[in-house]
Amino acid sequence: MLFIGDLLIKAAEDIGEMQTALANSNSFTKRQAQLKLMHGKSVDVDYTITPFEENGERRALLEITSLEHSYRISREESLNSTHATTRELVRGLAHEIKNPLGGIRGAAQLLAAELNNAELSDYTNVIIEEADRLHKLVDRLVGSRQPLKMAPVNLHEVMERVRNLVEAEISGNGIELIRDYDPSIPTVLADSSQLIQAMLNIVRNAMQALFSPEVEHNLGRIYLRTRIIRNATIGAKFHRLAASIKIIDNGPGIKPEMIDSIFYPMISGRAEGTGLGLSITHSIVNQHKGVIECESRPGATCFTVILPIAPAGT
Repeated sequence: MLFIGDLLIKAAEDIGEMQTALANSNSFTKRQAQLKLMHGKSVDVDYTITPFEENGERRALLEITSLEHSYRISREESLNSTHATTRELVRGLAHEIKNPLGGIRGAAQLLAAELNNAELSDYTNVIIEEADRLHKLVDRLVGSRQPLKMAPVNLHEVMERVRNLVEAEISGNGIELIRDYDPSIPTVLADSSQLIQAMLNIVRNAMQALFSPEVEHNLGRIYLRTRIIRNATIGAKFHRLAASIKIIDNGPGIKPEMIDSIFYPMISGRAEGTGLGLSITHSIVNQHKGVIECESRPGATCFTVILPIAPAGT
């Protein structure tokens, strides 16, 4: 139920125009208005008020259309476009960075071969190691150019692989991984290794959030939840069946000013973070024709990945 009165109050600047239209038996339409839901949340809507008569009484029909879905599509398209532009820029920079890196590393190796002093060799080793580290960082920025190896994949096998990898890292840190799987989910067409990487990035992100001093020891929780969705819209396409994967943690949450940019490369809430994990995850999910979303508040951060099961339009 909506507080219709709130809609009229928020549209106070249009009330005169609205009253004139209704008095003349004309419809009145307002674009991108705000409605307040009963729990206090505001939503953007388009609405139209159409006057009519019934049994001699003047009445009005109110039609409300939520803009949430169109906004979501617009945000996703904007994010995909930004990612594509960023990838091209990064690939160009990567080429320019790797060439001198190879020269620096090669020169350091030649210098090390000429040195008889072990102490001086330590310096050349540092040069080689740092050149290798920077090379790997550039490779991560660029991402894999290999085509996806698509095959039927059991999502729960993917999630169990992720759980096994992470459990060794959280051992002794008081963090609990809780599984909540929907056994009815059929296989999806995907690249298993890429999906594992995507989910692992999200779970590790949750794990790092739970290492925060704001989370009491032994109270950290990460939920791995899967569900089947019927009649889902992913982007602008309709799918009869889709799979939802939610990764939820009870950490301190993501800062509100960061929530809209967390999937961009080099954006991180941690001083020691590279800001690449979630960007890579978004790219992988996008390649699988899926969508990833995030909702966060203190005590509850939820990443939702939705992947198509049935082909679009069926």
